[in-house]
Amino acid sequence: MDKIEERIRELFERNYHLLRMEGGHALTEDVKELALNEVLLYWRKLKDLAQRITDVEIRLSLPNQKTPKGRAFSIDGVVDIVQEGDSTKMYDVKTHEIEYIKENLALYEEQLNVYAYVWQELRQNVLNLTAVISTAFPRQVKAALRENDSEKLQKAVEEWDPLIPITIDRQKVDETIRKFGEIVDCIEDGIFHPASVEDAFQKVKGTNQLFGTIICRNCDGRFSCSTYRKYAKNSARGKHREFMKYFKNTLDRDEQEDWLDSNSNFENEETEL
Repeated sequence: MDKIEERIRELFERNYHLLRMEGGHALTEDVKELALNEVLLYWRKLKDLAQRITDVEIRLSLPNQKTPKGRAFSIDGVVDIVQEGDSTKMYDVKTHEIEYIKENLALYEEQLNVYAYVWQELRQNVLNLTAVISTAFPRQVKAALRENDSEKLQKAVEEWDPLIPITIDRQKVDETIRKFGEIVDCIEDGIFHPASVEDAFQKVKGTNQLFGTIICRNCDGRFSCSTYRKYAKNSARGKHREFMKYFKNTLDRDEQEDWLDSNSNFENEETEL
């Protein structure tokens, strides 16, 4: 077995065990194995790039900025750098799906242009390329993994390109900084306007899911949000089951059985340690 892959397996088991001890939740063996295979497949696809990275998690900071209302703030970010000879490349790792990134490219351009500005203008470093790395598997790869079809998986992996180049545009930096400042002012003033109910039922670009499903259902403030209550009550799922069960977001029967199966030996394992 490849030494690096062996090390990945060891780290995967260690991290899984720590997360399980902290949260008290476990995965069924098949789900756990699928997760490990995804990590290994990601390494095999990007190992050439990973081995060329010269600086990992470089922290970039743009300090001493002012909001439209005069408040001081800073913009901080973390990137990976690859330096080969006279060429320098900046990568920003995201867990978002490739389709979503491509359909919402302007959002990533704004962020990476600020990072590029800090790297080039403030640090006086050369930069030849900026790109986003999508860690989420494409639908074709996910389907091949679920079906355990090696031939289909090989074809899907060959077609998979997780690197999305980002155009560097200095003129966009000032506008992005201004937007950050406006958001800071809204936070400090306690202005938190939710999306409209109409927006909650709109599909998010680059996906087949609704805004309410992707954004609202993962928002910590959803239980005090009027938009989310209306979305939950009027969604197809909400109409076909008791509303409060949907709003509490409880597990269905299959999910409960999986949870019980995967956690049935947790107490014994903890005792053995």
